[in-house]
Parts: sequence; structure tokens; C-alpha cells
Amino acid sequence: MVHSLATVVELVNTSPSTGGDEGLAGLAELQAFVESRQISGVSRLTARDLGQVRMVREAFHRVFTATDQPTAVRTLNALLSETRITPRLTEHDGHPLHVHYFAADAALAEHVAADCGVALAHLLVEGEAERLRTCAAPDCDRVFVDESRNRSRVYCDSRTCGNRMHVAAYRARRRA
Repeated sequence: MVHSLATVVELVNTSPSTGGDEGLAGLAELQAFVESRQISGVSRLTARDLGQVRMVREAFHRVFTATDQPTAVRTLNALLSETRITPRLTEHDGHPLHVHYFAADAALAEHVAADCGVALAHLLVEGEAERLRTCAAPDCDRVFVDESRNRSRVYCDSRTCGNRMHVAAYRARRRA
């Protein structure tokens, strides 16, 4: 589940909706994403895969930015209803036994929607919707899952956005 949550965060943050450039501009970027997230069972990628993954990505973005839990649930249910959820235990590529939720012949978009969607569903069921966050830095709209014990994380990355905001606050205090 942790891997799937990290995958969905990385996927959503490739979207121009999060304030950056298109991170999935072409098949090469999609292939790099598949490899970096170690998504198994993916054969040759096509332009159709790219388009479908972008649509799944935007649905996940709507889950992260939903104004309330019922909206997040409706959005996630709509996405999951388009998948053939087929749980099965598997071991592959040196990974320990784990559960895959996608059908064996699933296209990449369905694969990602099922695995990442189920991980998000577990988070919502556990009453942890507030862990789905958007960075608090004014010039950043990247998403993240707040895994801190006290749910206090506000920046997508403490080394970039967090550090930048803390330095700005320090400088503002020094000027005052």
C-alpha cells in the first residue's frame, strides 16, 4: 500500500494541474515512470496508454483536491468502477509476497487505477482523508500523503518548499 500511495503521488505530480510542466509529455516519459515505480507486467506502451494514464492521473488529482470526503469517495468510486479489480497474491522481481488488484491482462491505466485506487480507498476507509494534501507553499500545488504521526506535514518536500518557506519567514522576521 505504501508503494501504491507513493506511485499515485508521483503520478499526480506529473500533471500540469500541480503547477509544473507536463511530466508525461510522451511515451519516453511514461516508460520512465513505469520503470521508476517498478510497475510490473507492462509490455509495449502506446499513445492510447499515454492518454488513458493521463485521464486516470487527473481523476486521482480530483481525489486529492476534493473539498470533502464524500466528493473524494464519489470520484474514487467512479474511477474504480472502470477497473476489473481482481486481487491476487504474487511475488516478482525480488519483491516479497504482495497483493495485486488489477486483472492479469489489464492495460497500464487500469493497472494503475486499480492498485493505486485501492490504496487510496483504504486510506479513506480508515478515516484518513485529511492525509491527502496539497503543498502549502504559495507557488506549489504538488500533492502528497502526510505520513507524519501527528498529521502536521504541510509541504510536499521539506528540503525544497519547506526550506524555502522557512527561510522566507526568517528573513521577514529579521526585517521587522
